[in-house]
Amino acid sequence: MRFRRGRAAVATLGTVLVLSSGCSFGPPDADEAGAPPNLPGPSVAATASADPNEREVAVTVLAKGLEVPWGIAFLPDGAALVTERDTGRILKVGPESDADGLTVTEAARLGEVRASGDGGLLGIAVSPDYATDKTVFVYYSTASDNRIGKLTLGGSLQTILTGLPRSTDQNGGALAFGPDGFLYAGTGDGTPSGSQAPSAKSLGGKILRMTTAGKAAPGNPVKASLIWASGFRNVQGLAWDQNKRLYATDSTQPEYGELNVVVKGKNYGWPKADGPGTNAAYTNPLASWPSAESTCGGVATVESMVATACLLGKRIYLLTVTGNGTVLGTPQQLLTGKYGRLRALVAAPDGSLWVSTSNQEDAGEPDPEDDRLIRLVFSDGGAGRS
Repeated sequence: MRFRRGRAAVATLGTVLVLSSGCSFGPPDADEAGAPPNLPGPSVAATASADPNEREVAVTVLAKGLEVPWGIAFLPDGAALVTERDTGRILKVGPESDADGLTVTEAARLGEVRASGDGGLLGIAVSPDYATDKTVFVYYSTASDNRIGKLTLGGSLQTILTGLPRSTDQNGGALAFGPDGFLYAGTGDGTPSGSQAPSAKSLGGKILRMTTAGKAAPGNPVKASLIWASGFRNVQGLAWDQNKRLYATDSTQPEYGELNVVVKGKNYGWPKADGPGTNAAYTNPLASWPSAESTCGGVATVESMVATACLLGKRIYLLTVTGNGTVLGTPQQLLTGKYGRLRALVAAPDGSLWVSTSNQEDAGEPDPEDDRLIRLVFSDGGAGRS
């Protein structure tokens, strides 16, 4: 397997977005920001538009030649850990750089991973106490199930949760620590009928909330149960905003891709509901789009902006969310068709957004540089200071 480092400012462009003037991509607070990597500036500087509601974004390819990069998480020094679904590798990207851009090295290779379909090495989360425990958590597939494990880089993998449904196309894989310090995971239903998603006896089609030992976290809807919310088909992205609202994508539904605000104990409707609706028995999505224009994976938040990266849609949707949780204006689109299938999407410590392509898989049409890791910097908010 091979990877190539992206030359500084390869494939840089300016794209003007019409967004609400209430949004700003400023840097995070000092106590939230890790040390930023030594990033090159884009070759084309973003220039402020005369219209105060318009913004430009500079796009820089940080790495290329990756193998289906699935999850991205940041270490305290600003380096990114990136999982490769099909190889079982964890790559370290940065913080060092040279004339070719950020350095890319193999940090670990997990022999327990068995990749097929959309299963393999999926989500990754860095312990909130990484400075002392050096622990990383991963969501991965075996031949018979999906599991969550933990390891120190270079050390052996310790499984903390087994028995998550394994299928060809619905393996979930989202993994992230919440602002409460507990580990959240998004799982797939794994059945053609959708029988797992509404069942309290199954961990399939759920968002789970657990301790770092894989046990039910205190305060879950049902004591001793890992289940935080139910009724999903395939959760591949989790993120919280500044108001501690949890957002999750639900992909591979037949008609619509969904972006949901996840509330403790709620049922989001699969298989009875797909996309927008008014059924009072279920919680409707914050936003949804036809599957061919969405099927989104990663989700990220920066201040009042929520962004999601889409596979079939080959674009990023940008939503402005008000303080009370409603969407302001029309969601904007970014990078439509420019880089093919987009999967992982995270907010970096410096306030920029990092997104990965997913063209080195059966459904993709890779070009010689795929797969790529891409950085987005918005011109007016100071995002991406380096």
